[in-house]
Amino acid sequence: MDFGSLSEDGCGEFAEKDPTGRYVRYDEILGKGAFKTVYKAFDEVDGIEVAWNQVDIEDVLQSSQQLERLYSEFHLLKSLKHVNIIKFYNSWVDHKNKTINMITELLTSGNLRQYRKKHKTVDMKAIKNWARQILQGLQYLHTRSPPVIHRDLKCDNILVNGNNGEVKIGDLGLAIVMQQPIARSVIGTPEFMAPELYEEEYNELVDIYSFGMCMLEMVTCEYPYSECKNPAQIYKKVTSVEQGISILHFISIQILQFQ
Repeated sequence: MDFGSLSEDGCGEFAEKDPTGRYVRYDEILGKGAFKTVYKAFDEVDGIEVAWNQVDIEDVLQSSQQLERLYSEFHLLKSLKHVNIIKFYNSWVDHKNKTINMITELLTSGNLRQYRKKHKTVDMKAIKNWARQILQGLQYLHTRSPPVIHRDLKCDNILVNGNNGEVKIGDLGLAIVMQQPIARSVIGTPEFMAPELYEEEYNELVDIYSFGMCMLEMVTCEYPYSECKNPAQIYKKVTSVEQGISILHFISIQILQFQ
């Protein structure tokens, strides 16, 4: 990798280019997950900034499941076209540098969790606007044929354009295309997982539960179940009847307000 190279016109430094020569990656990190790093990049053809998602193959190959999920995200994103779903531009494997790379659109203000923590005072009008857009994105996913379940919807995976209040669902690496009415796989973030996910029998409604938890975080500016010390305590609360009824009641009220 030729760090510190100059672009053809000598005006700016970049870390690397994609195989087509269209995209250049900078060293500025926009976000970092368990096995993916997101850098700021530039599309020299359209003249726009984009996000360069990069995964170290050796890190991914420690888990065949992670590799499978990453490739699933590539193929899934190519087929999705909706204003509230993050745009996908290109992907490739760099065998020389042992990385898997994906170019997506860049949203200027990071994820919704960061954005909400940065702006402590937010009117309910703005929160309803965000929520309505999330629901529109979910409706698009759930009405695909076959339906697409996100399975890891949370504020960390919802990206924001702060200059116009636009939000988009991203990080579809855990999403599953429903070939059968009931999915069977325990996966996701415990604080946002619906009870039926633990039972390994669920459908696209688990995303609506997660949406409700996102609403709780947007309204309170606190991470759900922050009082719990471990996933076991979260599981106990999530699967309790009273807690479940309370959350479902909250979700129902919120959704009715967005009609």
